Amino acid sequence: MRRLPVYLLIDTSGSMKGEPLESVKVGLQAMLSGLRQDPHALESLHLSIITFDREVKVVLPLSSLETLQLPPIVCPDSGPTNLGAALEVLCQRVDTEVLKSQGENKGDWKPILFVMTDGSPSDIMLYKETVPQVKKRGFASIIACAAGPKARKDELLPLADHVVTLDTMDSGSFLSFFRWVSSSVAAGNVSMGASTEIHLPPPPPEVNLVF
Repeated sequence: MRRLPVYLLIDTSGSMKGEPLESVKVGLQAMLSGLRQDPHALESLHLSIITFDREVKVVLPLSSLETLQLPPIVCPDSGPTNLGAALEVLCQRVDTEVLKSQGENKGDWKPILFVMTDGSPSDIMLYKETVPQVKKRGFASIIACAAGPKARKDELLPLADHVVTLDTMDSGSFLSFFRWVSSSVAAGNVSMGASTEIHLPPPPPEVNLVF
């Protein structure tokens, strides 16, 4: 069975501490619950979670949906948002984890990437240098979420195929976002092999699609 790798990059900088991060955890659980009801996703979906603040942590290496358990996700009291460093780690993980086709042996499907941040990259130069490297990895779709009033959606435009915004960072907004992520992944899982383009489902009212 060919795998569909899905990578989640989650901002855990100091501004996410408290209710925002707890709401993200609730949203992740809801996302997993939704995906596990999809027999196609259970067969092929593999998920990885990478968090970024002053440090970048691979809290969940690429794991099958059927067996994975959500790891603890924490954030410091304060500190930078090193999204550029996170993209560097992402490229390294994709190079080592995603199986490529060799001869008659089919590799994994093209991976899908979701990035969520409530701010802007602190390592902006590295971020700008790394975006082209991410593009070279051949993601089927890159979707970025700018959460809350301080998120800079304009800086996500060069990276993502689709950018969405959340006006608020409460549990309801994050829950809606991750349920939409679940629907998007399921849509991508069904379309693999039939099309090179993933058609995203309409977002809920809490999720504003920028482009």
